[in-house]
Amino acid sequence: MATIIAITNQKGGVGKTTTAVNLAACLAALRQNVLLIDLDPQGNATMGCGVDKHTVPATSYDVLLGEATLTDALQWIEKAQMQLLPANGDLTAAEINLLEKEDAPGRLRDALAPVVWNFDVILIDCPPALNMLTVNALTAAQSVIIPVQCEYYALEGLSALLDTIEKVRKSTNPGLRIEGLVRTMFDPRNRLANEVSGQLLEHFGATVFETLIPRNVRLAEAPSYGLPIIHYDDSSRGAQSYRDLAREVRKRLRRPAGGQVEARA
Repeated sequence: MATIIAITNQKGGVGKTTTAVNLAACLAALRQNVLLIDLDPQGNATMGCGVDKHTVPATSYDVLLGEATLTDALQWIEKAQMQLLPANGDLTAAEINLLEKEDAPGRLRDALAPVVWNFDVILIDCPPALNMLTVNALTAAQSVIIPVQCEYYALEGLSALLDTIEKVRKSTNPGLRIEGLVRTMFDPRNRLANEVSGQLLEHFGATVFETLIPRNVRLAEAPSYGLPIIHYDDSSRGAQSYRDLAREVRKRLRRPAGGQVEARA
């Protein structure tokens, strides 16, 4: 049965989609059967996998609204050897339309139910907002990975996200846990980056992944070619970092339930 992980941070520009696409590809390279769900109306994860978001016959919007089954909407990413549920601008209407549906927060969870045994890991790239799409992801997920940029304002809004996770626990998903925080866009020469990294370690302890995702030109270039970093430049620092993160995630997922780390909010 798949482990479902939501990758979320309502603050934009923190490497959320970069982490979703590259972690998915690196887990697939570790012979995991992976599904990546694009739940962001920008469709960047879709484009980053080399799929034209404007021409796909069905998207996560259609699945959430019950107009297509998840299986019918999936796209096979040959290069990365993984499945993708694409997204595009149609999702911008989902916030209003979902409110008219019965069990609005559980639509994605219900859509995933028939296929959870087909995958080892399902990653959900959430929108940069705490809206009904994000609530759907958190309701469907077993755990959350939070990318955090090691720059000024990094901790701003993090408490709001943790509050949302706690509310979802109390309402629709009591088993939801924090898988870990990922420090992104890290430059070890930058004093502020080191200070923010230290603050995260001090406050969240073992919940912070050991792997640091660096600022890397090749990592920034890869999406424009529609390729995960390991298929664009496997020798780059960005590729090595996401390979390390994938191994760390896989190791955590193999722990017994009682051994999962938790955030010290």
